[in-house]
Amino acid sequence: MSRPIHSRWLICAVAALVLSATSTVRAQVVVIANGSPITEYDIQQRTKLDALSQKNTTRQQVINDLIDDRLKIARAKVYGFEIIDSEVNSAFDGMATRQHITAAQFAQVLERAGISPNTVKARIRADLTWQALVRGKYNASLQVGESDVAKAMKDRNEGDTPAVGYIYTLYPVIVVVARGSGEAAMSTKKTEAENLRTRFVSCDEGLAMARSLRDVAVRDPITKNSADLSPQLRDLLGNIQLGHLTPPEATAQGLQMFAVCGKKESATESPLKREMREQIFVKRFESESKKYLDEIRKSAMIEYKTGK
Repeated sequence: MSRPIHSRWLICAVAALVLSATSTVRAQVVVIANGSPITEYDIQQRTKLDALSQKNTTRQQVINDLIDDRLKIARAKVYGFEIIDSEVNSAFDGMATRQHITAAQFAQVLERAGISPNTVKARIRADLTWQALVRGKYNASLQVGESDVAKAMKDRNEGDTPAVGYIYTLYPVIVVVARGSGEAAMSTKKTEAENLRTRFVSCDEGLAMARSLRDVAVRDPITKNSADLSPQLRDLLGNIQLGHLTPPEATAQGLQMFAVCGKKESATESPLKREMREQIFVKRFESESKKYLDEIRKSAMIEYKTGK
């Protein structure tokens, strides 16, 4: 049975009003920063994004952040500099990966919260642009030397702490698991991997043995500095004897282990030194960033079109 004509008319009328209201919000310009308009829709979107990030920001703080983003992009254009879409998309994908989901799934999470993925990408573009500008303008003052690190460690009363790291030589060893394998097959492969770990007591003999086994692949060696590793992986490798395998970990190719075949001390860069170096850099970057942005704001043309 079809709906009465007046009922269909009412539905269409309501839909038209909703679309009209949405279009009005999108088009309502609140402020113009160096010729770039910021609309009510932009403000609502950034507010939702801040809420999703558990940031408690006022409306004016949101507007100020959006103004800053416009000014950063505008200043980059003065130098003929622009972040390309592939860099933005790569950073967006990275955000999804850190949450252990795909980019498509991340986009769905945002949309369910009423946030357009383009809102996130616009912020990413501004952040990447600004990082590149500040690094380029203040490159010399952002450099962190060994004397800076030593002083920072001394100030933290860690000057006498042995700043020793390690450089590891690792061979990836993979027990191949066919795609779509069931739990029983996976359990069998895990047993094979653990058996291999038990028999693997030296790299010379162990790697040759692993290469001779069916469904086992030994990749080319890789070198890792302990300063570049996560604390968890650093602790794991620190507790593995030289010439032995790490516990198996499921990957897309199968169960992956690492044969620890080399471990050399490195005083050049240790986890503690890396931490100090990064802290000094961040502090300097934030200081130069604030000064630069204040300088840009002083000469900016910012015009409010409606109430803040």
